[in-house]
Amino acid sequence: REKIHERCKNICPPKDTFDRTLLHIHDKSRTDLEQVPKIFMKPDFALDDSLTFNSVLPWSHFNTAGGKGNRDAASSKLLQEKLSHYLDIVEVNIAHQISLRSEAFFHAMTSQHELQDYLKKTSQAVKMLRDKIAQIDKVMCEGSLHILRLGLTRNNCVKVYNKLKLMATVHQTQPTVQVLLSTSEFVGALDLIATTQEVLQQELQGVHSFRHLGSQLCELEKLIDKMMIAEFSTYSHNDLNRPLEGEWQVLEERVINKVSQIEEIDTDAVVKLADQMRMLNFPQWIDLLKDIFSKFTIFLQRVKATLNIISNVVLSVLDKNQRTRELEEISQQKNAAKDNSLDTEVAYLTHEGMFISDAFSEGELAPMAVDTTSQRNASPNSEPCSSDSVSEPECTTDSSSSKEQITSSTPGGIDIMINEDTKLTDLELGKLANSIQELLCSASDVCHDRAVKFLMSRAKDGFLEKLNSMEFITLSRLMETFIVDTEQICGRRSMSLLGALQSQANKFVNRFHEERKTKLSLLLDNERWKQADVPAEFQDLVDSIADGKIALPEKKSGATEERKPAEVLTVEGQQYAVVGTVLLLIRIILEYCQCVDNIPSVTTDMLTRLTDLLKYFNSRSCQLVLGAGALQVVGLKTITTKNLALSSRCLQLIVHYIPVIRAHFEARLPPKQCNMLRHFDHITKDYHDHIAEISAKLVAIMDSLFDKLLSKYEVKAPVPSPCFRNICKQMTKMHEAIFDLLPEEQTQMLFLRINASYKLHLKKQLSHLNVINDGGPQNGLVTADVAFYTGNLQALKGLKDLDLNMAEIWEQKR
Repeated sequence: REKIHERCKNICPPKDTFDRTLLHIHDKSRTDLEQVPKIFMKPDFALDDSLTFNSVLPWSHFNTAGGKGNRDAASSKLLQEKLSHYLDIVEVNIAHQISLRSEAFFHAMTSQHELQDYLKKTSQAVKMLRDKIAQIDKVMCEGSLHILRLGLTRNNCVKVYNKLKLMATVHQTQPTVQVLLSTSEFVGALDLIATTQEVLQQELQGVHSFRHLGSQLCELEKLIDKMMIAEFSTYSHNDLNRPLEGEWQVLEERVINKVSQIEEIDTDAVVKLADQMRMLNFPQWIDLLKDIFSKFTIFLQRVKATLNIISNVVLSVLDKNQRTRELEEISQQKNAAKDNSLDTEVAYLTHEGMFISDAFSEGELAPMAVDTTSQRNASPNSEPCSSDSVSEPECTTDSSSSKEQITSSTPGGIDIMINEDTKLTDLELGKLANSIQELLCSASDVCHDRAVKFLMSRAKDGFLEKLNSMEFITLSRLMETFIVDTEQICGRRSMSLLGALQSQANKFVNRFHEERKTKLSLLLDNERWKQADVPAEFQDLVDSIADGKIALPEKKSGATEERKPAEVLTVEGQQYAVVGTVLLLIRIILEYCQCVDNIPSVTTDMLTRLTDLLKYFNSRSCQLVLGAGALQVVGLKTITTKNLALSSRCLQLIVHYIPVIRAHFEARLPPKQCNMLRHFDHITKDYHDHIAEISAKLVAIMDSLFDKLLSKYEVKAPVPSPCFRNICKQMTKMHEAIFDLLPEEQTQMLFLRINASYKLHLKKQLSHLNVINDGGPQNGLVTADVAFYTGNLQALKGLKDLDLNMAEIWEQKR
């Protein structure tokens, strides 16, 4: 409608500019209308009426009989031209009347649209009001008295039922206590007796049928007391007499202690320990995991301390094998001081929690003692064969043997006597030292496997997939710290927990990426491509990116609320007019970079996902703006030059940050993966191509306009001609649409390209009209029009010094 309106205004000049011309045209139109026969002006004019039809088209003109064919044919042609003339007069007058009332038509249409919106809102409000009135009537009026009466009756019935139910429960107390005692559930039995006595004293006091129950419960308490004493005596006897090799430390003990401290967990309703553990929230569960990792670390440190003693013994013996003769004399001198040194070392080991004092009894030697310690402190899940390598018969010596013995001293001060017949070879000692290290690594692997089982049992209900970014980062750092600690203790990295962490990290990366890609998709599908205000928090976000470092700024309480949103985003002195989607995209990009800092193991996956996100934004924005997809998605009426310029500026902002993002990932990628950085080069090229396509589209819009207007250009007065006036008007509109969005240098380059298109079309039209640069009247008219165009273009803001080179419009003389 707007295009038709502008075309009509061009055909019929405005009335406020050409009043005299309009008056002349009005008089002329009235004169022309008088030429049209009155029959065409009748309200009941209809060609299906035979009289009217004959009056308009007399049959005599079509009668070719009697040799009058040539005259009748000429008469018919004259009639046809006369009717066409009438039609032209009517159409011109109708167009003139419409042009005079065009503003009223558009005003009426706008009023009609607003009225339709008001009627729609009113209809919705009436419908909502009716629904609320219906609900109020149903809820507050119907059956209220009936509900009150039923409520009183129900309360009385509930009281009677609860009292009878309580009596039935109390009646089953003694059989229940007997059942609990049969399974040694003493605590449950005592709790039941205490609860029953309290109920008898408060709720059921005075009930005749329960008058002897209290004394019977007291007798049961005495019986339970005797049974508990007997049970505890038996347990203490068995515990004090059990073999030391049967001692086990289980993970479940720590879980049970943690679960028992959580009051929200009903252990009666949830029986299984794994199910109870899954009821812990994240802070409770992560505290439990910290405790487990701490206990595992202490366990490995104790195992390492024990194995170090064995290793020192082995290495000492291996070092002394070449000096056996000299060591024999030294060992004889130190036999007297052996007992004192042993007592000192045993006290130290006992203080450290090794509990190996029992191994030194009745002359047993140190290798056997250390062997027993390593077996006693092994992991609960260790296989028996894991300690076989350090407890072979060759490692033991017989103190009562009368054969020749060799004594060697360890760095810890313990003297070791080695029987000559049972002395290990250097190869065997080397294998034993390696077995000791493998045993420590096996203990570490067992700890990692148990940690993986604990982790996977919590992940069964999708708990780990539901963690937010900060929670997963906390879990990841805790697991990485434990992996590093165990690697420092054992000298080798266990891979099971690391693999589980990587698996969970991959799931986290997938969910992290899908959430943000879905969010970006929704934002783009609802984007109307209008300039958005920039909140202060986003300006702070951009300002935080300094010297190529990317980090999310901390939220400032109160300071951000006092600052008003800005019209543009200022980045390193340049102003960017952007849409709201790009502001959120910048924050999403920083979240990807921050995630890489927090979880270094996902750097490669995050780079792939981030490049996919950037490609998606580029392609989707191209579909919506250049491809005009926003017309259907969000209901835009048309894609304007302002939409195109704003889209170009948003792409330029992302291109500005791609080198910073590349440097961020380059500093964190493994050297073998640095070839993945080429994806950023491809993305940068795609963005530049998209920006160039938008610029070409802007030029194409003006090119089609020049082709349309200049093809009708005629070299005649007045000067400036209407054609050049319209061209200058459209150029001004283009400048107003893009100047506040694009930088001045980009605006100048764009208008230079537009001016080149204008010169090409003008040169073509002048060649068509045979107008040359000969100083004649037509040349003067063209020169005046071009000067008017040049003056208007250079008067626009930022285009004053633009070199238009209008001499190129003339054909060169051959």
